[in-house]
Amino acid sequence: MNNIFKIAVQGLQTNKIRTFLTMLGVIIGIAAVVIVMSAGKGLEGLLLGQIESFGTDIIETEIKIPVTKKGSSQMSSDIEGGMAMATGVTITTLTLDDMEDIDNLDNIKRSYAGIMGQEQVSYSNELRKAALLGVSSSYIDIDKSEIDYGRFYTEAEEKSLAKVIVLGTEIKDKLFGDNNPIGKNIKIRKRNFKVIGVMKKRGSVGGMNFDDYIYVPIQTTQKKILGINHVLYMIHEVENMDFADQTAEDIKSILRDNHNISHPDKDDFRVVTMEEMLSIMDTVTDTITILLLGLVVVSLIVGGVGVMNTMLVVISERTKEIGLRKAVGAKNQDILNQFLIESVIIAILGAVIGIILGIIIAYLIALIAGSYYNMDWDFVISMDSIIISFIFAFVLGLGFGVYPSKKAAEMHPIEALRKE
Repeated sequence: MNNIFKIAVQGLQTNKIRTFLTMLGVIIGIAAVVIVMSAGKGLEGLLLGQIESFGTDIIETEIKIPVTKKGSSQMSSDIEGGMAMATGVTITTLTLDDMEDIDNLDNIKRSYAGIMGQEQVSYSNELRKAALLGVSSSYIDIDKSEIDYGRFYTEAEEKSLAKVIVLGTEIKDKLFGDNNPIGKNIKIRKRNFKVIGVMKKRGSVGGMNFDDYIYVPIQTTQKKILGINHVLYMIHEVENMDFADQTAEDIKSILRDNHNISHPDKDDFRVVTMEEMLSIMDTVTDTITILLLGLVVVSLIVGGVGVMNTMLVVISERTKEIGLRKAVGAKNQDILNQFLIESVIIAILGAVIGIILGIIIAYLIALIAGSYYNMDWDFVISMDSIIISFIFAFVLGLGFGVYPSKKAAEMHPIEALRKE
């Protein structure tokens, strides 16, 4: 067997360029396996980190389009609701009165409500389209956002419809540059709003750039800017997360009573615990990784076909060598083993190079995501990806090497020697 292995290696060394080009498909496929699995872990860490940045002891209540078809799955109802909202359907039933009732539950410590809008804002000669985030004064106590300087508005200011605002760092820079904005007035809908604070830099979370928001007391946003009475979502801080599921059911019960809803299918809200959010994110990232790995498998199969085609060409070129080996006593099994070993060596070497290349690219992705896009992207290379890569390569080399190896083994020695 050692002799056969040496002959196989020598056969590959006779044409190094062709051997490398044969490996190329395997290298690309295996590198893609490593990159996809690393990126999947990085994406999972990023999404989970972003969810946890809102707090680990929270329950979220948000608006939802009621199900219109009986027996609809959760996914189909979510898609239907998303499409309805995209076409302009608005749910206006979730209100601050609902939040007040929910705050009376024993396991709810406090809550804040939120609503978003866009308005033209101006200061001096600067005019900008800005995103407004109307939130309760308790936002600063529950959320992970922090004040850089100045202060956040109070509950008294919220209830009195005070025209005060807090700026994110980016919108502050756009309007004021390096100047201190505290005490200055900016105009929103031709009304003066006094700047009382600036938030610390936070970056984008879940597609929302908190640094570009103007924070406004929620009731001021409702009454003096948007002219509405509803909210988009509420975040509830929980006293004991062990009872989070029961608390979520209690919230649903309160909202169904308040909104005169008789059946869960008619719910115009969704209540999600932190555990459910994390579970949803796990499912999303796992699904994305599996789909991408499916595409990678196709790439590996293409690489395997390349290995098989090249082996057929090699066998055709080495017909005389096969005839000579058989003439001096080599058995069919020896010839089969020789070319199978060549095929497996090509695949394994391709896997080694592909793994190294994949690790380098995965590291660069993490580096770029962290350095240039300020993402909390972890560089993770799991042993699973390495093991899977070698298994793929071995099966690939063996599976796509069988046919050409068998063809070589079945050659008749006299006919092989006659062939020029």
